[in-house]
Amino acid sequence: MLNIKERETGDETVLDLEGSVVLGSGAAELRSALRRLAETDKNRVTINFASVKYIDSSGVGELINAAAKFNNAGGNLKLKNLPPKVEQVLSLSNVLSMFEIEE
Repeated sequence: MLNIKERETGDETVLDLEGSVVLGSGAAELRSALRRLAETDKNRVTINFASVKYIDSSGVGELINAAAKFNNAGGNLKLKNLPPKVEQVLSLSNVLSMFEIEE
């Protein structure tokens, strides 16, 4: 299960995630939140992974799709506070370089 809390900081939207971004509800919930932001022209998004336990390939796919959407709209998708397991999955998937990473 994935809990998502949304907050605004200036012209940027921050999504604070808690749980796992995996096939099924977690990845679907993230997709829904990111799609809603894209549809409302909120295209500067930071995802805070501080409380994420794990991400699988479906979660990685959602991040890649969202990054492409936001970049095409003139915005960007940043990842913040990556736990070691999440960073490892993104690194093994060869997608870390697609994102701006914040600590």
